[in-house]
Amino acid sequence: MLENRNQHSIVSVGMNEQLYRGCRWLAGIASTALLAACVTTAPADGRKPVPQQDDRGSFTQLGKSDFDRLADVQMRENSQSLRLLMVKLYKRNPRELKKSTAGTLDEMVDWVFEGGHGWKIKRINEAQGTDAIQQAFQPAYQGDRVLSLIVGLQTMLIKAHGGKTEFYLTDSIEPQNVYNAARNVEIAAWRLSNARDSAGQLYLLSNESHDGEHNLSFEREFGKIIGRLDLYATALAEKSQRLISRVAQNLATALFLPF
Repeated sequence: MLENRNQHSIVSVGMNEQLYRGCRWLAGIASTALLAACVTTAPADGRKPVPQQDDRGSFTQLGKSDFDRLADVQMRENSQSLRLLMVKLYKRNPRELKKSTAGTLDEMVDWVFEGGHGWKIKRINEAQGTDAIQQAFQPAYQGDRVLSLIVGLQTMLIKAHGGKTEFYLTDSIEPQNVYNAARNVEIAAWRLSNARDSAGQLYLLSNESHDGEHNLSFEREFGKIIGRLDLYATALAEKSQRLISRVAQNLATALFLPF
């Protein structure tokens, strides 16, 4: 009997060790997938290479774990996606750009993401996070809806990552917050495609259908953001051994999740 118990204990330990190694392996795969964005490659067919991150070989990298670098990459990639979405939204909704500036589209986007304003922008009432996202679809709002939406999404992502855009060994990110941010992006994307004013017109034009052809480039870009967030939240939860409370919502009536 004692021998059987010992054998059972050995088997249990072995299974637990295999499970732990499996989780480490999955986290490694997730890290590799996102960190691949940091590597410069030069395709033989002449296509534009993937850009190398500026600080890839800097001294600051010594204070970062793999998961810190993973967080850096997904934040940078998501910010780039939001920049692209802002450009596309202004092109589809030029009246919104005119509400904010007489300058060019590129100048406006550069100012939003690099302007040193600390994301407190008076022309959208200094709204941030989900407040700014909701403001973009309020009937009475007369300001720049594109600006309010993009600033809301960017500042929401920053808040979900502990108020930072660059991460080190001493930082701690709550995987539940990252997961919630992904769900909030889903809600924002749904509202962009469906929210209408009293006359039945979309507040902002995005995806379009013309002569049987569908332009779903907005949905694809939002999908990339959601995928990165979900991947990182899952990998982070595995690493920290924390559970994520998953939420199923009807997007038409869903409320933004808090952090």
